[in-house]
Amino acid sequence: MTLDSLALEPGARGPAVVALGGGHGLSATLGALRHLSANLTAVVTVADDGGSSGRLRHELGVLPPGDLRMALSALCDDGEWGLIWRDVLQHRFRSEGPLDNHAVGNLLIVALWELLGDEVSGLDLVGRLLGVRGRVLPMAAVPLEIEATVTRDGASRTVRGQSQVAVAPGRVEQVRLLPDAPPACPEAVSAVRDADWVVLGPGSWYTSVIPHLLVPELAAALQGTAARRALTLNLSPQAGETEGMTAADHVRSLHDHAPGLRLDVVLADPAAVEDLDDLAAAATACGAHLLLRQVAVGDGTPRHDPLRLAAAYRDAFAGVLGDVPLTRPGRPADGGGPR
Repeated sequence: MTLDSLALEPGARGPAVVALGGGHGLSATLGALRHLSANLTAVVTVADDGGSSGRLRHELGVLPPGDLRMALSALCDDGEWGLIWRDVLQHRFRSEGPLDNHAVGNLLIVALWELLGDEVSGLDLVGRLLGVRGRVLPMAAVPLEIEATVTRDGASRTVRGQSQVAVAPGRVEQVRLLPDAPPACPEAVSAVRDADWVVLGPGSWYTSVIPHLLVPELAAALQGTAARRALTLNLSPQAGETEGMTAADHVRSLHDHAPGLRLDVVLADPAAVEDLDDLAAAATACGAHLLLRQVAVGDGTPRHDPLRLAAAYRDAFAGVLGDVPLTRPGRPADGGGPR
């Protein structure tokens, strides 16, 4: 497989695709999708409370900028200009003082928010600077806090904060957002409603993927959109957050938090599937077809290869599951292409 085999035709924009997530998982998705479409929107979780983002959030009361910065960097133009500015955004200071570990991009984004008085306008301006292919938007209009019920050795407790939930020992039974009905970013809601495809995952399951389903306006848009919906599974459980969970458990946990959400495709790497029949049953319960493709890098580490992932998304968008046309229950067998 080569980059040329996946490249868009000159002047083509491709389907309207919205990718939801945060952190490295969303960056992997965007790195793949950019080969298939120039009409991309990243909708990013805003619950980070650690590191540079957490410090800026607590000191200035702003949305945590780190995951937004990473999404912008993933979509930057691949020419010299875009790559240089990507490296500037990703650069972190190392010092003995208060600037230690702050990312330049976080400071730039927050500065633009203060100057412009609008988060979306500030992100769009950084996007212009990087020549991004698409748009990056926050999931909600206010900073969020994640709270989880975690069970260990038969006892349940409440864990608060994204950084704490991510490493809490035990099994996460349920996650909630604080405030519990936050206002969604209007532009994010519109993007979901107007999309051809919506892609959830991969990423930190309870702190980056599921939170999108807990913002009422965004959840309603995800359920009501005419877009097809794809769920991309992780390549391995995450220590602490999803340790001991199978691929099927991931699908069931998402369905438990959003029982009204129907999926069209569940994408998994066969090497990361413990029980194929169990995963197929979990996908079917969500209305989805299971698409198995090798999407990991070849060195054995649990990282997505952007070209392999792009090829898998291409198959999903084209409605290809081996020789079986991709259809959703209740829809005609039209090949599943974007509408």
